[in-house]
Amino acid sequence: MQILAGDIGGTNTRIALYNGVSSTRFDTVREAVFSSDNYDGLEKILQQFLEHSPTESIGRACFGIAGPVINQVCDATNLPWRVSAEEIRTRFDFDAVWLLNDLEANAWGIEALPDEDIYQISPGGDDPKGNRSIISAGTGLGEAGLYWDGNGYRPFPSEGGHSDFSPTNLLEFELYEWLSDQYGHVSWERLVSGPGLENLYQFLLQYHRQQTPEWLNRLQSSEELAPAISEAAMEGSDPLAVEALDLFLTLYGREAGNHALKLMATGGVYLGGGIAPKVLSRLSSGSFLTAFLDKGRMRTLMESMPIRVILNDKAALLGAARYARLQ
Repeated sequence: MQILAGDIGGTNTRIALYNGVSSTRFDTVREAVFSSDNYDGLEKILQQFLEHSPTESIGRACFGIAGPVINQVCDATNLPWRVSAEEIRTRFDFDAVWLLNDLEANAWGIEALPDEDIYQISPGGDDPKGNRSIISAGTGLGEAGLYWDGNGYRPFPSEGGHSDFSPTNLLEFELYEWLSDQYGHVSWERLVSGPGLENLYQFLLQYHRQQTPEWLNRLQSSEELAPAISEAAMEGSDPLAVEALDLFLTLYGREAGNHALKLMATGGVYLGGGIAPKVLSRLSSGSFLTAFLDKGRMRTLMESMPIRVILNDKAALLGAARYARLQ
C-alpha cells in the first residue's frame, strides 16, 4: 500500500511517498522538502511533487498541519493557507485523505521511531499505560496528548501553545508588557518557539540597554536569527545569547511542565521540534529541568514523568503515514 504523507509547517513543507509495510514500518519511495512561503497553498506543492510519482498507485494521503483542524479543514496558523481534505481528495482522485494537527501527527509517529531516535533526559517512573504529552518548539509551539485506549496509545490534538503566558517575576512582567505592546495577546508561542527566542533576545537588548551586535546585523534573513542566537549561546560567544537561551529553556520547561501536569503525563513527556535536539546538553541539566519540576506540592509527581526528546525530524511524516495506514 502506497501512502502519501505530509508535514506542513510555517517554514517548510515535507512531502513523502511511502510503502506502508506495517503499522510501524514505512519504506520511503520518494521525499522532498518545499519552502512554504514560495507557494500559495498545499495543492500547488502536491501537484509539483506528484509530477514525478504515478498517482494511481496512491490510495491514501494524510497531512499534519500547524493549526486547528475542524471538520477536516484547517486555516494554517503561520501560513495564509486554507487546506481541505475533501478538496485534495477530489483534486488528486485519492481514495481517502485526512488532515491532522501537526503535533497530533508527531504523536502518531512516536511508535514508528526506533530507540536511537529517542533521547532520554529524565527516566521518571514506570507507568507504561499512563497518559503522555508531547510539546514541540519550532516555528511555533505545538502541544498534544496521548491516552491508552486498551490496545495502544491514541493521540489527540491541542492548541495549548496559544494559551496565555503567565509571568512569575519582575523580569518576566516587563517581558510580558513589552510583548503585549507588540502583539496584544501574549501566548506561550510568542516566547517558546524560534521567533520566541528572537523576541527574548530583542527584549534583553532593550532591558540591558545594549545595541544589536554586528554579528546579528550581518544576517541576511529572519530565518537565520533564532539558529544564530542558539549557536552563539551554545558556544558561549555572546553573553546576551546565553541569557536569552537560558530564559527560553526556563520558559520551555515551565510550559512543558504545565502541559504535562494538566494531562497527568506519567507515561512520558516528549519534546519534539527542531530546537530541542540542538540544545540537548542544556536540556539535560539546568534551567529546563528545574522549571519543569518546580510545581510546588506536585514536584514528586513531576519527578515520576519520564522526559524524552524526539531526535528524528521526520516523526510527523511517519505519524501521518501511520495514521493513514491504521484507518
